[in-house]
Amino acid sequence: MNKYVMENHIISKAIKEALDGNEAAARVAYALSEVIAIYPITPASPMGEWADAWSASGKANLWGVVPTVAELQSEGGAVGTIHGALSAGSLAVTFTSSQGLLLMIPAMFKIAGELSPFVLHVAARSVATHALSIFGDHSDVMACRTTGFAMLASNSVQEAQDMAAVAHMATLTSRIPFLHFFDGFRTSHEIQKIDLLSEAELRSLFPEEAARAMRGRGLSPERPVLRGSAQNPDVFFQAREAVSPFYRDCPALVRAAMDRFASLTGRRYRLFEYDGDPAAERVVVLMGSGVGAAQEAVDELNKRGEKVGMVAVRLYRPFSAEELIKRLPPTTRVVGVLDRTKEPGSLAEPLHLDLLAALRGAQGPLAAARIVGGRYGLSSKEFTPAMAAGVFAELKKRDSKDRFTVGIRDDVSHSSLEQDASFSTESPGTRRAVFFGLGADGTVSANKNSIKIIAEETPLYAQGYFVYDSKKSGSMTVSHLRFGPEPIRSTYLISTADFVACHQEVFLDKMDMLSLAAEKATFLLNTTRPERAWDILPREVQEALLAKKMRFFAIDALGVAKEAGLGGRINTVMQACFFHITGVLPGWAEKVKEAARKTYGAKSEELVLKNAKAIDGSVARLREVPLGKADSKRAMKPAVATGAPEFVRMVLGEILAGKGDALPVSAMPVDGTFPTATAKWEKRCIADEIPVWDSRWCIQCNKCALVCPHTAIRVKAYPRAALAGAPSSFKDMDWKGREFGDGTAYTVQVAPEDCTGCGLCVEVCPAKNKTETRLKAINMTPLSEELKTAERAGFEFFLGLPEADRRLVARASVKGSQLLEPRFEFSGACAGCGETPYLKLLSQLFGDRLLVANATGCSSIYGGNLPTTPWSTGKDGRGPAWSNSLFENNAEFGLGLRLSADKQTEHALMLLGRLAPTLGQDLVQAVLSASQEDEAGIAAQRERVAQVKGKLEGNASPDARDLGRLADSLVRRSVWIVGGDGWAYDIGYGGLDHVLRSTARVRLLVLDTEVYSNTGGQASKATPRGAVAKFASAGKNTARKDLALQAAGYGNAYVARIAMGADDTQTVKSFVEAESFPGPAILVAYSHCIAHGFDLKLGMQQQKLAVDTGYWPLFRYDPRLNAQGKNAFQLDSKPPRLPFKDYAYRETRYRMLSASHPEHAKDLLRQAEQDILDRWTLIDRLSATAAKGGEPTAPPQTPAVK
Repeated sequence: MNKYVMENHIISKAIKEALDGNEAAARVAYALSEVIAIYPITPASPMGEWADAWSASGKANLWGVVPTVAELQSEGGAVGTIHGALSAGSLAVTFTSSQGLLLMIPAMFKIAGELSPFVLHVAARSVATHALSIFGDHSDVMACRTTGFAMLASNSVQEAQDMAAVAHMATLTSRIPFLHFFDGFRTSHEIQKIDLLSEAELRSLFPEEAARAMRGRGLSPERPVLRGSAQNPDVFFQAREAVSPFYRDCPALVRAAMDRFASLTGRRYRLFEYDGDPAAERVVVLMGSGVGAAQEAVDELNKRGEKVGMVAVRLYRPFSAEELIKRLPPTTRVVGVLDRTKEPGSLAEPLHLDLLAALRGAQGPLAAARIVGGRYGLSSKEFTPAMAAGVFAELKKRDSKDRFTVGIRDDVSHSSLEQDASFSTESPGTRRAVFFGLGADGTVSANKNSIKIIAEETPLYAQGYFVYDSKKSGSMTVSHLRFGPEPIRSTYLISTADFVACHQEVFLDKMDMLSLAAEKATFLLNTTRPERAWDILPREVQEALLAKKMRFFAIDALGVAKEAGLGGRINTVMQACFFHITGVLPGWAEKVKEAARKTYGAKSEELVLKNAKAIDGSVARLREVPLGKADSKRAMKPAVATGAPEFVRMVLGEILAGKGDALPVSAMPVDGTFPTATAKWEKRCIADEIPVWDSRWCIQCNKCALVCPHTAIRVKAYPRAALAGAPSSFKDMDWKGREFGDGTAYTVQVAPEDCTGCGLCVEVCPAKNKTETRLKAINMTPLSEELKTAERAGFEFFLGLPEADRRLVARASVKGSQLLEPRFEFSGACAGCGETPYLKLLSQLFGDRLLVANATGCSSIYGGNLPTTPWSTGKDGRGPAWSNSLFENNAEFGLGLRLSADKQTEHALMLLGRLAPTLGQDLVQAVLSASQEDEAGIAAQRERVAQVKGKLEGNASPDARDLGRLADSLVRRSVWIVGGDGWAYDIGYGGLDHVLRSTARVRLLVLDTEVYSNTGGQASKATPRGAVAKFASAGKNTARKDLALQAAGYGNAYVARIAMGADDTQTVKSFVEAESFPGPAILVAYSHCIAHGFDLKLGMQQQKLAVDTGYWPLFRYDPRLNAQGKNAFQLDSKPPRLPFKDYAYRETRYRMLSASHPEHAKDLLRQAEQDILDRWTLIDRLSATAAKGGEPTAPPQTPAVK
């Protein structure tokens, strides 16, 4: 909480609670609204999730009415719904960020033009440019400056609540709609202890008369009017100017709302807030979360005798120059304006331009003040007090830069400022803790609970902030916790910690975690070998522990978690250790157990009890490790191997090592283009167990390789002579097929450092060990150093073995497809991911000629998020070319790729004809008439193209040069449009629909997880009836959209609904058939997901159950069969043979509703079974089964739900 906010605090018994900025804003928005339209987008989604959860639980707003919450298909749809609700006279609200806010802009112009009171709450986030970023800056809100919305900034979690209330007051009294924004992640996800607004305070603040007037302007047949007319040049200009008085009066009305707020709460705010020396000569102006860091720098510099100050901007639009000038000290001689955005081509950034304009009319000494501007903090880049101090140092110079950057090293434009890294403002009374975890291991959720427990169970102030990249699951997370007796305003990461915890032992090798440790700090390590904890440390870690005189604790958290039945979720164990070691909270065990009940109680009582058992078992297994000598033979490893390409080592490797902030501007590609085939250098080594092949029982089905989500299991058939020089531990067996001839060997090999240990391969293996029935031909084995060393050598040798001749492989079979070289490997997706096996298969079948248009979502994040990408190349150097445009336009983007590829081919063919005399008619004719329907045809065409290129060498004619550039396009390109159900069913459906109705040879792969997986598991139109998801807290009460059947109804496209775990042969066949279809094709692929709530090693079993219950009937629709007099609709699965409950209630998303609302769950289950029957009846008829055998087969029913 900012110190100046606490001025004249008059309420001594304020309710305090720890919450983040999203919840703080959402509480006010919910209480003061009647209609809430939502759509998920990071980092604003939690505001909509809170609203949905509150509505589902029956929570009333200020007037005792439960707001109506509606999820729409896009942000454009959400704001359209809001516009309608406002027009009809309801108080309405929505939440968004980034691209979502841009989609709202057209309606925002309308809402503002009609003077409709409304508050749009925005967690401000970067807009995608050269790359997507989910992190915070002001580029999205700055794009809205011309909409006519007032813009109110919150600079802290406390302000996120308080300014939300001010915005809801002022929009009604001013009739100007408000965009209330706070920084994405830094404020939206930061947890702070704040003073809550009570219902009585909100009621007193709310301008009822203005609300009645707003409602009275609502459209009604009783008082008919026309609104939203079309106007001509004669009057449009005048009508546009008619709103000017409302904008002129708005700042005074916002000020009045702030004054009213202060009189009730004691927290006083101003449109522009000055803090610093009253005679300051140098002043910084900024808004957002950077205010906290700047304020700390101001206080420290003034203590050192400097005369500096800062202005925090709250009301950015309408911009009141008069109010700003009032706040600036008359002694000000130089102003540094900090913008958290970049506007290429502009003379200055927005806030800088506003200051230049505002101070032009200043009187007295301010008229001579110099105004300079700089950029900071793009995409949540750190902004620290040291950086703020660097700005003040620059302002002190006579020749200070007019435009600068701070927080980066700009060696291209030389705009960056120097900073003193030793400058610190951390309070000595504040305790600081840092936790290094792995996405999905529960570290972040545990630390959110911990900081709330500390805040609410002690008198201490507390702050929690959590750092993770876009991948979230499977990548490193870092939790930063502060707590102490004084308010905490440090809006930056911890650089010196009293407590450092390493939740994954593998981080020891690559991350210098103890560089953050203070003298005499505590280090907690999770290791499977706590009894040898000192000996297993790298020498650098031992040296740091000794040099800083630290305490060292170790625990086998995985062992405790498994004993408690929590699997790999070590969060509760490590949380218990933290409280025990720090002693911050007496009686902590019961408080942690109660937090576990709050977190998991809605899911199951069993899960609550398992967490309680883990808590009780933690302290007994925790041991303090005495410090020994720094004599370890283990050393920290470079982030990537020394043999990696230079760009990988010098750029990507630095990012992997956590040193990306130090990379200079010159290191980055100017247009966002990066090399592929880089994930292989990462070597995360996060598995505790890996699969080990037992060749004695292997039947060479290759199912293990097919389902491996991370391409960590590979199979090859190769000449036995290639085994020369193999490591002694390398395994092989004779190949049982006939296509490669005698003397062919076969190997199943695991990449031990790339495997995530999900166990899917073992679950699908059909081959039983005949001497020990619990084992199979592949089995999970603890990853010891010895096993890792052996398998690493085996994998390196395996990679050097020759690949199978693609022309000889039966690629339409499971067995054959897995002999093809994968060109998608080692992604950062969740362990056991249900999406990535399909992408790997796609890359094996067509990767050497593949163009991928990828919708924003999970597949774009694990596929295209820095530092590495799993999209790879083969030994021939060819591989998928991948790109992402946006979430909403992916189908159209992919169509553009197809049109371009076709045009290039057309151009090349034209040039080929012109150059026929030079190239030779026979060669040209062979190229023109080539069939490219199979691998042999593709290979033959490549040989012809190579001949064409060879004959063009030395030919300098324009046609020859152009054909040389275009010749590769004579080999047919495969264009695949990839995305999830959020894109395909909702926001991108319009484009998908259009592309499917075209004649273009594009293929669409819908990875259907039935939720918006990447934004946290919100419901989509693919979410089934009865399932609980975010935005569907009471269970989804409508049936899922059947995209596959809709697509089949077009009649012109190839369509397949597939589920690898149910019928892998049908899956592979569908890919091959789709690729061969001479028009659009779509595959809808069942993709199990961590959001479904079950052990993902059982993912393929769950897919089979989805098919066996009739929930996910498999079919293919191939219009080519019509010409053969056959039914184009081919049903590939049998009638339902199990009740839906047998599938659904294996997943938490269904079970949790039966625990919280059992009768409602029963009703939805019955409706879901009827959905299955209705769908099966239709499919049965489409496949002509009914005509042959009478009435369709009904699926088994669930007689009762217990």
